[in-house]
Amino acid sequence: MTSQPALFDEQPKGPGLDVILVRNAVDSVAADAAFVALRERVGWRQDYLRMFGRLISVPRLESWVADEGLDYTYSGIHHDPDPWSEELLMLRNLVSEHAGATFNSVLCNLYRDGNDGVDWHADDESEFGPMPVIGSLSLGATRRFDLRRADDHAEKIELDLHHGDLVIMRGMTQALWKHRVPKTKKPVGERINLTFRSVIRS
Repeated sequence: MTSQPALFDEQPKGPGLDVILVRNAVDSVAADAAFVALRERVGWRQDYLRMFGRLISVPRLESWVADEGLDYTYSGIHHDPDPWSEELLMLRNLVSEHAGATFNSVLCNLYRDGNDGVDWHADDESEFGPMPVIGSLSLGATRRFDLRRADDHAEKIELDLHHGDLVIMRGMTQALWKHRVPKTKKPVGERINLTFRSVIRS
């Protein structure tokens, strides 16, 4: 899989925000094939969070894929790494080319419909370093992606991410901003999101 010339790049503006949106980073034919392969072959799992003394299902399916030995824990959920598939390796190379960075892991998320989403958060775990580069690739249905400044919620950006779009977050973005994929009552199909990261282990 080769890098697709982007239709155009966007650079959302905000204090301390370092984000580039690459539209059509993966062309529609390659994106279609990647979606089908990942939907069928990724080891999707349903995780649960303990809140107020009871287990709550995470509103999406997930899979952690990484180099050997790179496990990942967030919000009390532990992931041992699944091995890289051929499709994920090709997409990793493509995202690395756009981002100018190398990645040793990816969190795969499957949003089954509008009832699935992810609340405000930052990918700011210490194992990603103080200024991580995150390459977030969207495949499937269009969903809204929101960014807001952590200390000033009036500073907010809304983006519609389409099939094959890539968001690259760098610099102080994770330290100063949070992001989410809100749930929606509108009819919407399945979406796969791949957030490529680099885990730093001493």
